[in-house]
Amino acid sequence: MRTTKIQTLSLPPEMVEQIEKIAKEENMTKSELFREALREYLKKKRWEKIREYGAKRAAELGIREEDVERLIDEYRS
Repeated sequence: MRTTKIQTLSLPPEMVEQIEKIAKEENMTKSELFREALREYLKKKRWEKIREYGAKRAAELGIREEDVERLIDEYRS
């Protein structure tokens, strides 16, 4: 039984050429390259959500960027 699912996507020819070149240079299949690119994208989105949450909470608590280092030091003491 397959542990992956096949997906179809449409890409402009120029992008396909770039992908094929990169996959060859990196000694990867195109599928591996796409998986790696999507992992990086998902990781970036996850960090964006964490940063947004942190900024929201900091605003709610009245914490400014210049307060962060002091607060960390106080917490660690």
